[in-house]
Amino acid sequence: MKLRHILATTALFALGTGAQAATELKFINCGGSDSDFVTTQGEHIAEWEAANPDYKVALEFIPWGQCQEKSITLAAAGNPVAVSYMGSRVLKQLADSELIRPFNLTDEELGSYSESVLRTVRIGDQVWGLPRAFSTKALFWNKDLFEAAGLDMPEGPKTFADVIAASKAIDENTDAKGLGIAAASFDNTMHQFLNWMYSNGGEVVDADGKVAFDSPEVVETLQFFKDVSAYAQEGPIAYDRAKLEPLFQEGQIAMYVSGGWGRGRLGNVENAGINLIPAGPSGDGHSTLLITDSLVVFEGTGVEEAAESLVRYLTSVEKQSEADRKGGWTPIRQTTDTEELIASDPTWEPFIVSIPTGGPEPLMYEYAAMQDAINEAIQGVILGEVSPAEAAKAAADELRELNGE
Repeated sequence: MKLRHILATTALFALGTGAQAATELKFINCGGSDSDFVTTQGEHIAEWEAANPDYKVALEFIPWGQCQEKSITLAAAGNPVAVSYMGSRVLKQLADSELIRPFNLTDEELGSYSESVLRTVRIGDQVWGLPRAFSTKALFWNKDLFEAAGLDMPEGPKTFADVIAASKAIDENTDAKGLGIAAASFDNTMHQFLNWMYSNGGEVVDADGKVAFDSPEVVETLQFFKDVSAYAQEGPIAYDRAKLEPLFQEGQIAMYVSGGWGRGRLGNVENAGINLIPAGPSGDGHSTLLITDSLVVFEGTGVEEAAESLVRYLTSVEKQSEADRKGGWTPIRQTTDTEELIASDPTWEPFIVSIPTGGPEPLMYEYAAMQDAINEAIQGVILGEVSPAEAAKAAADELRELNGE
């Protein structure tokens, strides 16, 4: 059956209909089934089904720790689902294995995304997933602790040097610690570091696909982690980002990095500031790590056209904007809705204005091994086992091997 577009106010994507029983489209969704986002997505799916009665979407919710593995395992075994929600970090693995199909987007469709967002889903000149959820990061800081420490930073820390100075003053003059650092053997340890690295002009992989983790900018960022860790919470190696949140809520740390969801999780900190990630000495300004989750269409199902139609509908500008609001995510596209969001809630601004200068989660086939190499560098520096330069070189050597260089 050939795809036909119905041009209507709802922008439905429809396929030819017939009298036969509806064909099932299997769709794996990562996470739980009881959120406002899920309710909204269900309404959008029902709209698509109404326009495409030959198809019925079979939605399965699987916890994050298992959903991607299940989707990949099914596809590798020759029994793929039609659509799956995936962390964009795995797109290179799926594309290289020819398990998913690319999306041929028009110039208009491409133009609806920031180029920095497209970098999270583009490999070569093809887009392999359509962004579904999006996060950027900002620095949360406790204004009362800054005042108690005698700091003259009414607008909060703007640079790496500000963060170190503030952390030292807070450590010495209050019962709290300075910057909370995530350094556990977990994915968000790398993520937290990348926020600072991008704000200092560093890269894991450069524009030519070559590893650049031993650059002066990366070494400088590792040195920043070493310096500021002297005033961080005790034992950073035991903490992932989630464990930092209650420390901030209880006033035990004065600063930490989190996503837009942190705006509603301030706990006892009634006087909080939210800033762009402070700029490093070698950076061009403020940056952030851009993380997307995507909807992908698997090859070999026989319903690829219908699956792509569904994904395009769910991620269309109007529907995606609604999903972003319900999910509490950073808006994926820059639209009038985005401008209205900032006007109605200025705390969103740091998460949105940093998008054009943000950097992607690195796309490398051996993602877990890449993550381990970077985490080991961070941990080695914080524990004083290696110098920043030594840690960067060792990690870069391992990454180049993983990258086939």
